[in-house]
Amino acid sequence: MSNEIYKSCQKMMEKSIEHYDKELRGIRTGRASTALVEFLKVECYGSTCDLRDVAAVSVPEPTQLLVKPFDPTTKNAIAKAMETAELGLNPQVEGDSVRVHLPAPSAERRKQLSGQVKKLAEDTKVVIRNERRDAIKQIDAMVKDKANSFSEDDGKAAKSYIDDLTKDISTRVDQMCAKKTEEVESI
Repeated sequence: MSNEIYKSCQKMMEKSIEHYDKELRGIRTGRASTALVEFLKVECYGSTCDLRDVAAVSVPEPTQLLVKPFDPTTKNAIAKAMETAELGLNPQVEGDSVRVHLPAPSAERRKQLSGQVKKLAEDTKVVIRNERRDAIKQIDAMVKDKANSFSEDDGKAAKSYIDDLTKDISTRVDQMCAKKTEEVESI
């Protein structure tokens, strides 16, 4: 029974890390990356779609993105979505595609992005600690329930495993945060 709690807790913590990783990919560094814009919401065909669903995004140069819509009539909607996304992008419509030049972020902007990375890391760690708390509550309930054969020693061992898992996952978040912060702060 405690194995199920551990696996469930681990699964939820891994999902938190995946979400954090996805969020980090959308944060701009000095280099162009398709991950920066692929999840932008674009208004087209009467609904909202991810950019990656309506266009192919490539990186022809280290500081440039090239967006080729599958349907050329959506190029203006794509450019508008990029302008309103608050990413500091200035898209230019060229023929049937949209070109985006990414200037190196200013020192102040890099500091803001670095702070954003750290805030996302802390938010992720809060979610991880909440998962830990929920797992510990389930273990405590199992120890109190005399109907099953889950002793206090089993409870302590299970809590120890959960604590170790929490430390490992939190360490991974810290490492991801440090790596992204370094990317953001270097020119």
